[in-house]
Amino acid sequence: MAEALLRVEALDAAYDAVQVVWGLNLQVQAGTVTSLIGSNGAGKTTTMNVIAGTLPARRGEIIFRGEDITTKPPDLRVGMRLSLIPEQRQLWPRMTVEENLLLGAFPRRLRGKAKENLKNIYEMFPRLGERRKQYAGTLSGGEQQMCAIGRGLMAEPLLLMLDEPSLGLAPMLVDEIFHYVRVIAARGVTILLAAQNANYALQFSDYCYVMESGRIALEGRSEKLRCDHHVRRAYMGAAS
Repeated sequence: MAEALLRVEALDAAYDAVQVVWGLNLQVQAGTVTSLIGSNGAGKTTTMNVIAGTLPARRGEIIFRGEDITTKPPDLRVGMRLSLIPEQRQLWPRMTVEENLLLGAFPRRLRGKAKENLKNIYEMFPRLGERRKQYAGTLSGGEQQMCAIGRGLMAEPLLLMLDEPSLGLAPMLVDEIFHYVRVIAARGVTILLAAQNANYALQFSDYCYVMESGRIALEGRSEKLRCDHHVRRAYMGAAS
């Protein structure tokens, strides 16, 4: 197997004295969609934040593009083309859609490409183009998620990490957001997706890690885990 685009080894993470992630190992191969599923509080968001650098690792290694980034600050990770779309989107509500998108092109190497990349985002998400002068705080939940994803894509990531992209959205909007996940992946962007919605995550990913109580409890190809008894009963609502 080729060297993984992202490799996480023996990762421990904590908030002060409270340890949340224990000895986590995972890999993301270039050109794939990898999902991280589990119930609320399983440690998925903590894991994503540590990979992005917004929370320090207590122990372990994070290797991205063959380089140890465990202690690198978040801005350098973005510069290496790793982007996180955080849970709850974290847009600036009193800034316009376009201003929020342009924040994704803040690194110096991207500023000259901002106009071209904006055009690409508006082609992918036509509603953002229609609302580009509208305050982000006035958008619907689905539109806000599109804006957050667009902001992440402005950084031209090789790895796009999506933390709970369907959180709080109506079923029709969840379908739409996962449609865009598929479109982005088809354009060659590698994706790491954290989600409680196992049905969608397993449908749209190639490989899956199941996280329980801060540890990886199960892993395998998504098509195989969709048939796993424990996964179906615990995460997909199957009665047996």
